[in-house]
Amino acid sequence: MKMLKVENIQKSFGKTEVLKNISFSLEKGEVLAIIGSSGSGKTTLLRCLNFLETPQRGRITVNSEVLFDSSDSSKKKDLDVRKKRLHFGLVFQNFNLFPQYKVYDNITLAPLLMAREQIRENGSYYGAASLREAQQLIREEADNLLKKVGLFEKRDSYPGDLSGGQQQRVAIARALALNPDILCFDEPTSALDPELTGEVLNVIRGLKSSDSTMIVVTHEIGFAHDVADKIIFMDRGLIEEEGTPQQVIDNPQSARTREFLARFNQFGD
Repeated sequence: MKMLKVENIQKSFGKTEVLKNISFSLEKGEVLAIIGSSGSGKTTLLRCLNFLETPQRGRITVNSEVLFDSSDSSKKKDLDVRKKRLHFGLVFQNFNLFPQYKVYDNITLAPLLMAREQIRENGSYYGAASLREAQQLIREEADNLLKKVGLFEKRDSYPGDLSGGQQQRVAIARALALNPDILCFDEPTSALDPELTGEVLNVIRGLKSSDSTMIVVTHEIGFAHDVADKIIFMDRGLIEEEGTPQQVIDNPQSARTREFLARFNQFGD
């Protein structure tokens, strides 16, 4: 059974078609890397998956549950959209942490809001029947996540006191705190100095070993080759080539893919 199935996603802004019938699927525990030049539609695709943009056409299914179908004309409530977003976690290029909150609060804020909502609606949050019990669970999970990303000692710091790499690791912990089915990264190292890139990539490598299902938009071709199970090369809103890292990076069939990789090999990012 496919954990994620994306079918014929099309997205336009005005007269500009940014995504053209994008289709792919992922099994649980697989890592998909999406590569391509700037403007090829990679970020727009992630935003559609996370319901930050609405496609004009297509269908998105997670664990056999249809989350989006353009043929469904019923009006969606904001609460429905929020619940659908919980299937995906998104780590942004520029961290997007709340500067006024400490690291610990950045991680626990969204789970606490979700716990209040679930206890009110369903009477429990992951087995916790009261908000106090839920708070204890959330605190313990936040501690575990901070240890996983190597920042437990920074739990009482503010984002402004952290390096860019540390802020991105906090952003990863925040995304994991809501237990998403699929964790998405939008060029997670593009805002970092080269010396800080490695620490973030190492955290993502560690998540692969924990059987997380991930989609990583990246310009780090070597990282994509080493970590991904599948590679998609996007060009001008289309999937130009798709396959294993050995197929797409080591032995590309498309002239557009070969041209892109040749530029990377010559100039890097």
